[in-house]
Amino acid sequence: MLAGLHDRGFTDLVAAHVDVWRYPGPEGQRPSELAAQTRMSKQALNYLLGQLEQLGYLTREADSNDQRSKRIRLTPRGHAATRAIYEIVQDVEAEWEQQLGPRKFGQLRRLLTQLNTIITPENDQAGVVRAGLGADGRVGR
Repeated sequence: MLAGLHDRGFTDLVAAHVDVWRYPGPEGQRPSELAAQTRMSKQALNYLLGQLEQLGYLTREADSNDQRSKRIRLTPRGHAATRAIYEIVQDVEAEWEQQLGPRKFGQLRRLLTQLNTIITPENDQAGVVRAGLGADGRVGR
């Protein structure tokens, strides 16, 4: 993932930054929600958000419903990185499907989705979303 982002011109991102983009992504979320979703401490996530803000990928703005809270907003560069991540995942999936064949790749996808559901503390579909997969096991959009 990181190499693909670097190849697409996002050379200022490091591996820890990529976690912030876990599906469904940071847009519109409160930092506390994103911290829970990514299983990071609030302090660690806010540190990464500060770096990403300095790099021009996002801003943290006051929540119109709760002035004590902030909401994450992606900048045009942040949206471009999001599109690049989806493209990279689609490329990897297409390569795996070509190598395994559609039937085996479908099995792999179902098994990974099932495993993710099992290891997720809530043991529900929310865990599938945290893994970057929709309920059908496909990369979410």
